[in-house]
Amino acid sequence: QVQPVESGGGLVHPGGSLRLSCTDSGDELRDYGVGWFRQAPGKEREGVACVGRDGSMYYAESVLGRFTISRDNAKNTVYLQMNSLRPEDTAVYYCGARFPPLFTTAQDMCVRQESDYWGQGTQVTVSS
Repeated sequence: QVQPVESGGGLVHPGGSLRLSCTDSGDELRDYGVGWFRQAPGKEREGVACVGRDGSMYYAESVLGRFTISRDNAKNTVYLQMNSLRPEDTAVYYCGARFPPLFTTAQDMCVRQESDYWGQGTQVTVSS
């Protein structure tokens, strides 16, 4: 069983960059589909970027070309590199992991928010 732990959030100016990290103190993240999700105040949670065991990826249209999800299996970590940040990217970002037998596609994981394990979240604030 995985226990995702997020880090790397903070305050950044518009146009700036942040890199979020999702690591695990339990099982190996390499065996799981992993996704980044976010929830802004007063809004529903949305899938931002997801990656399958095979490296297949999906990005929400709002972050395409600005965010990059990647795995470092040696470090048991999944990253979300966020560039060209905008005020509308302000949210709590959560890392989620999908139980391997239930994983279908990275797109399904993000769009349907299919995650069985959740981290506690890290705050990202984009403001001047």
